[in-house]
Amino acid sequence: MDRLQDTLGRVFGFDAFRPGQREVVEAVVAGRDVLAIMPTGGGKSLCFQLPSLLRPGLTVVISPLIALMRDQVAALREAGVVAGAMTSANDPAETNRIFEAMEDGTLRLLYLAPERLANPGTAAMLSRAGIGLIAVDEAHCVSQWGHDFRPDYLRIGDLRASLGVPLAAFTATADPATRDEIVARLFPETPEVFLRGFDRPNLALAFEPKREPRARVLSFVRAHPGQSGIVYCSSRKKTEALAEALRGAGVDALAYHAGLDGETRSARQDHFTHSDGVVMVATVAFGMGIDKPDVRFVVQADMPKTIEAYYQEIGRAGRDGAPANTLTLFGVDDIRLRRRQIDETDAPPEAKRADHQRLNSLLALAETPGCRRHMLLRYFGETPTEPCGNCDLCLTPPETFDATEAVQKALSAMLRTGERFGVEHLISVLRGENTDRLRQLGHDQLRTFGVGAEVERGPWRSIFRQLYALGFAAIDEHGGWGVTQAGWEVLRGETTVDLRKDAVRKPTAREGKRTAAASLDAADQALFEALRARRTDLARERSVPAYVIFPDASLIDIAARKPGTLDALGACHGVGAKKLATYGDIVLEIVRDHATAQRETQPT
Repeated sequence: MDRLQDTLGRVFGFDAFRPGQREVVEAVVAGRDVLAIMPTGGGKSLCFQLPSLLRPGLTVVISPLIALMRDQVAALREAGVVAGAMTSANDPAETNRIFEAMEDGTLRLLYLAPERLANPGTAAMLSRAGIGLIAVDEAHCVSQWGHDFRPDYLRIGDLRASLGVPLAAFTATADPATRDEIVARLFPETPEVFLRGFDRPNLALAFEPKREPRARVLSFVRAHPGQSGIVYCSSRKKTEALAEALRGAGVDALAYHAGLDGETRSARQDHFTHSDGVVMVATVAFGMGIDKPDVRFVVQADMPKTIEAYYQEIGRAGRDGAPANTLTLFGVDDIRLRRRQIDETDAPPEAKRADHQRLNSLLALAETPGCRRHMLLRYFGETPTEPCGNCDLCLTPPETFDATEAVQKALSAMLRTGERFGVEHLISVLRGENTDRLRQLGHDQLRTFGVGAEVERGPWRSIFRQLYALGFAAIDEHGGWGVTQAGWEVLRGETTVDLRKDAVRKPTAREGKRTAAASLDAADQALFEALRARRTDLARERSVPAYVIFPDASLIDIAARKPGTLDALGACHGVGAKKLATYGDIVLEIVRDHATAQRETQPT
């Protein structure tokens, strides 16, 4: 067995690399500069953690969030790796332990926030420490084109130049412009680039137009009892209101946003990461660096800003590879908000254009009549051949219709009313509703008055939303709808338009039934729950997240195999030598007790 495979099994408890990991690990171990774009849940952290055990010198990891650093350090220590994080949350004893391990040469990984690089003493400390490798996590933060720009990431290039060591940068999402800027800012020459597949086949993808959105979020979360999840909202106020509504429905839900003080945010994130079955209702202030592998669902109660933001947010579900559900709600108001947010930034015109293009790609994903995963993967440069079978449109194919005439009527109504009225007024004109306001404005005399009377208001709203998302109409700052150049092409008969018939979509059969342990039978499920309960107790005793003790994937494998010896337990997924020594006897006792209980309940 080669040393990579030996270290993977002995320290981390894995019998094989995930797809794409080994090639990246080999390049990093060999000391080559590396930029790796790998999907969330693809095992990026292992690609610098494992090499740190095989390369000379200390590996310094630049990471954006204290919580992320703390959780990764806890997981490494549980695996027997000497690691530490220098953060503002450290007490003096922890900082002293890190310095002692650094001085005696036992420290293998040191995590730092990029803001620490602003301190002149940091570079001097690292120079004395004998750094052998710099690893940059969430590397898209170096790019002003990226959606999580962190200026202190720009200091990493200078640090690397002063230390003269190889650098490995990792991120989950980076379009070509972002990749180019990462390379320019971090590397003196072009690094070895690994662009791994973006497909997350375990994630079920679904979009729905907003109809009673709060009720829809509540029904979706209630379909996942006892499971951990994240609900993203566009405003602080909405996170608080939705969290309160979920708690009223008996869900252990917390709100998280930048308006909370640091102590409260930290306590709530700890509760989410340390406990099972917690739902976090959050703004994007909660997200980057979330390392909890058993998040079983992500709901976007409001549409994200870009397709990259969409991909990153849903990517926080199912990092353990087990089935997970996603749902994105969207409406015209969301689209207006996101476009206004782009236009109101101080970004240069080319950055705004890029963000509008990303938003348009997300709108196309929301409105597509075909396989969503196909469209998503094509955006990231992949060419899938078969329908995924795991998105709402594959499971329930939508009905489409030639909407050219309906769109022409809608666009004509915009023009004849002066391109200054909102969608509800335009629908009233199209339906020929005899209201005082229409008569006062003289809109009951327009040629378009009543030309769409046969269509109900709900379908008209769907038509307007889709034609807006597809770029045939624009909305000004006062809410007035106007015709775009693409819309004029439809009016002139140069373009035809196919739209979806948007029925009220029922939850798919898989919604709420896709659990991590779904492959286990009833008896093994009971053993899984017993292991899970004991894991929670151990995590509380050690003040670490439950998944740091064992992830769900390990407990599922143990419940299925029911090992009777330490050697058999050591062959289970994620059970390395240190965890076997620490928890082996405890796990075997639970397995034996379960077997005894099963025998006692069997009929004689």
